[in-house]
Amino acid sequence: MTHEKKDIRRDAQSMIEAALQAAQPDTAVKKALAEMPLPEGRLILVAVGKAAWQMAKAAYGELNRKPEDGIVITKHGHAMGPIGQLRIREAGHPVPDGDSYAATQEALGLVSNLTGKDTVLFLLSGGGSALFEKPLVSPEEMDDITRQMLACGADIVEMNTLRKRLSAVKGGKFALAAAPAQVYSVVLSDILGDPLDMIASGPAYPDSSTAPQAKAVVEKYGLKLSEKAMALLEVETPKTLTNVTTRITGSVRQLCAAAEQTSQALGYTPVVLTDSLACEAREAGAFLGAIARYHSREGKSLAFIAGGETVVHLTGKGKGGRNQEIALSAARYLDGIPDCLVFSLGSDGTDGPTDAAGGITDGTTAQTLREKGLDIDKVLKENDSYPALKAADALILTGPTGTNVNDLSVLLIRR
Repeated sequence: MTHEKKDIRRDAQSMIEAALQAAQPDTAVKKALAEMPLPEGRLILVAVGKAAWQMAKAAYGELNRKPEDGIVITKHGHAMGPIGQLRIREAGHPVPDGDSYAATQEALGLVSNLTGKDTVLFLLSGGGSALFEKPLVSPEEMDDITRQMLACGADIVEMNTLRKRLSAVKGGKFALAAAPAQVYSVVLSDILGDPLDMIASGPAYPDSSTAPQAKAVVEKYGLKLSEKAMALLEVETPKTLTNVTTRITGSVRQLCAAAEQTSQALGYTPVVLTDSLACEAREAGAFLGAIARYHSREGKSLAFIAGGETVVHLTGKGKGGRNQEIALSAARYLDGIPDCLVFSLGSDGTDGPTDAAGGITDGTTAQTLREKGLDIDKVLKENDSYPALKAADALILTGPTGTNVNDLSVLLIRR
């Protein structure tokens, strides 16, 4: 490894650390709680999502009056210890499991039989669609529908449009279950544009999607649903909720802004391409790689930054994730270009069903893979980016980060 390569890798690591630190929910949660009215009656805390533990810990430390009861529901491996007397539950993601259903039922039990003087502090982050679920169809069918949508490349908005109608808690139904208690909802956004009814399928927010839109998703992808599920798609979700106050606390813009500021401090000229990247993952990687080829001939250091959430259409049965596919796809274009790299990672620290946050590739990666007998195009066709990147020492491993505000993809050119 050359001295220059070490430098650009160190720069990338600095940007990753700064972006993840900026996206931590602690400060934002504390600010939102400063605006929460003091409850007259009981205070119940319910935290749901991949950032639920971190949000709950920040809230518990900030609240002058501790909740009478509460529950934290997060992804397996994302809880980091006890928080006062709160119940800590881990559950399945991206597909709900028995733990998801049991924890959700427990949460519903906590908010039942409340009065108009009581308050539910509802802390919500991405991943809640799978973690917080009480299906109105059988769990087996719910699992099957979720897997169908993941396999066909449906985006998160389309997935949530269906989920809300097949669930007893999504699409504003959790807020109805807590009524007449007031629900003070603090939301960490993981969806482009921060649509509150779509983040974790909007358990405490009026639903803007319609029954015809839900049926259109089924037709678009040729999804197979039972007669019962199709009948549920006809039932409209709540369009108004009078017992909810919502505060949105974070988004992908924080990732982009921190990456921009850090790259500038490191001597790069930053170019923020978008904070709403939404396309096929391998196409995003090819686009960043193509930018690298064009701009690598210039005599200045550049940082091209994109935030958002891409999709993967499954064509194989391998192991990987959207950020790993971005990095691997970019490696084809970076081949042989010195002092140039692409990294892409999920802000929650997990990319797809793997322990990696994403991938980082440079001008040597493609050659390394060739020497190991791996063809990038074949690997991408099999959706098998994880073992390939692992073989090239090109995985980003952060562990659970405590936040969840979409993905960050960056092209660095050091001159």
